[in-house]
Amino acid sequence: MSNLLTTADEILASARTLIMSGGYNGFSYADIAGIVGIRKASIHHHFPSKVDLVRTLVQRYREEGEAGVAALEQNVQDPLELLKIYAGYWAQCIEDASRPFCVCALLASELPSLPPEVAAEVRAFFRFVSTWLTSVMERGSQQGALRLSSEPRVEAEAFMASVHGAMLSARAYGAPEMFAAILAPTLERLFPAVVQ
Repeated sequence: MSNLLTTADEILASARTLIMSGGYNGFSYADIAGIVGIRKASIHHHFPSKVDLVRTLVQRYREEGEAGVAALEQNVQDPLELLKIYAGYWAQCIEDASRPFCVCALLASELPSLPPEVAAEVRAFFRFVSTWLTSVMERGSQQGALRLSSEPRVEAEAFMASVHGAMLSARAYGAPEMFAAILAPTLERLFPAVVQ
């Protein structure tokens, strides 16, 4: 039986873990070599530079997100439920520490010091999430499933900022339950008015 992860996959997984704990500048190929159990030259074979490595990591992260959203959209039509599931995904990840933070949110905090190629990929991730959330807000407003107080694009950006801000607060306080507590009022504000 062959190993399910390729060496490149193991390198990318190690880089993701290291970025989560120390950011872009907080790790080197020597750190990855120690984790994966290979020589630095082997890492350079797969990813000639750290820029190539992190750019590929962010590209794959966005592709995973795109695939996840596509699958979610096939199974769930209710816009409010889509937002709840998206928030619930992150609440679960933060609670069980499987993904305690969005890697792109962490990298976005370092944007001024990131290489341009990596910064472009981080921005592309945020554009993807924003575009998707905007479409959810638009559908929700048209269907009466969401109560928007601003344009769909603004609501989408506010929701995304709330999710990432809740991640940051949960991490800062070391309290995973803070994520859901912070996000609950944002979701409640979007609930449609009850007709009596």
